Amino acid sequence: MTERPVIALDVMGGDGGVAVVIAAAELARERYPRLMFRLYGPEALIRAELAKAPRIAAEAVIIHTDTKVLGTDKPSQVIRRGRGTSMGLAIEAVRAGEAHAVVSAGNTGALMSMAYLSLRTMEGIDRPALAALLPTLKNDSVVLDLGANTECDAENLVQFAVMGAVFARTVLGVERPRVALLNIGEEELKGTDELKEAAALLRAVALPMEFMGFVEGDKIGQGDVDVIVTDGFSGNIALKTAEGTGKLVTGLLAEAFKTSWLTRLGYLLSRGALRALRAHLDPNAHNGAVMLGLNGLVVKSHGGANVRGFANAIGVAHDLVVADVARRISDDLANFRAHRPGPAALETAAR
Repeated sequence: MTERPVIALDVMGGDGGVAVVIAAAELARERYPRLMFRLYGPEALIRAELAKAPRIAAEAVIIHTDTKVLGTDKPSQVIRRGRGTSMGLAIEAVRAGEAHAVVSAGNTGALMSMAYLSLRTMEGIDRPALAALLPTLKNDSVVLDLGANTECDAENLVQFAVMGAVFARTVLGVERPRVALLNIGEEELKGTDELKEAAALLRAVALPMEFMGFVEGDKIGQGDVDVIVTDGFSGNIALKTAEGTGKLVTGLLAEAFKTSWLTRLGYLLSRGALRALRAHLDPNAHNGAVMLGLNGLVVKSHGGANVRGFANAIGVAHDLVVADVARRISDDLANFRAHRPGPAALETAAR
């Protein structure tokens, strides 16, 4: 266990800028008193905000840069000039061992590209995956990949399942996460060859998870599985659809309560339940997507996250560092490789 987790913060990423990031670090330090921070951005602005953050001001390390990654920057542009940006320097701190994790609310594509080139993938991982929490009718569920890989083979999906299960055990506290592959049906005969092969592999090896087979898109919100595994193309669509549906529901409710004096009365009577619904669907409550599978932890915050939301992203980084998530992923992958069935056994099992 890491006694003093050090988090590198890109203070120039996101809509809220320096003020939100520093206030979030202060809130996170209140929750996790042993947290330490390295702050990358304009020193004068950082020091001005640190005057309002007594918990972290004394120990925070400031690394000055006036250069940032813009939201409009393409990954190819950032790769050429990004090393001196607040995002690039924060990632480099993880690679150099100066920080245990980096948290940024900046350009997602740039963050993924620079992190991949700087940190590279762990041994046994072909591609990193972007994982995040989605609210359900029960508890939150982990979904990955959410956009890092548009096309995936069976090996990628199995690796995502292993990483997602470790993430669920760490963040959700589920001892044996229920894992399923996103598919167009729950029947074993449905889906692509890659999905069928990944399912066969996950059924064949005893891993610290409960493999549930396939799950359809309309079941994601039911909360009957803890980890939903898919390629980045489908995963990103599922994420955006879920976020849009949440906004649709709250928007329709708001309009419905304006139609008559009876509906307004209904609103007054149901305000508590509506506040609970809004809090459950609030992206800030589930903030902090993680690039799993790299030689270093990278957490992506929503660009529009408020102080509480960014603090939650820092909290995700803290939990993964303390739990030594990289070692857990390596151990589970080693177990999988040691007991992986050969092609003949897989073919026999599929009959």
